[in-house]
Amino acid sequence: MTGTAKKHIGRNIARIREMRGMKQESLAELLGVSQQKISLYENAEELEDVKLEPIAKALEVSVETLKNFSEDAVFNIISNTFNENSSNNNNYQCTINPIDKLIEVYEENKKLYERLLESEKEKSRLIEELVHKITKA
Repeated sequence: MTGTAKKHIGRNIARIREMRGMKQESLAELLGVSQQKISLYENAEELEDVKLEPIAKALEVSVETLKNFSEDAVFNIISNTFNENSSNNNNYQCTINPIDKLIEVYEENKKLYERLLESEKEKSRLIEELVHKITKA
């Protein structure tokens, strides 16, 4: 296999679109073309820059990225960035103890309940005073 394998531009468009979680219909809508047109683009081995520019803009990548996209490169970047020995793993550890949060919420609810109970006791006391005044009068 030679080191200058020809890139299939349509496949690159499709892969990038899929990686963005975008359907052909969505890309077509952004470009103001039909879904069938997107399908034709994605089956094309080559496309002129004038057609690639709006596609690249809609996919939020450069024309060069569309031309040179390589899944192998993406997988290499991911595997080199997110391996077990990576110092980046520390950035993804959970720093919140769910039990502590649960206890915190429980304590807040308990305080709210106690305040509500005091408020109800105060209402009852006021009602009793009113009833007492009315019965004396």
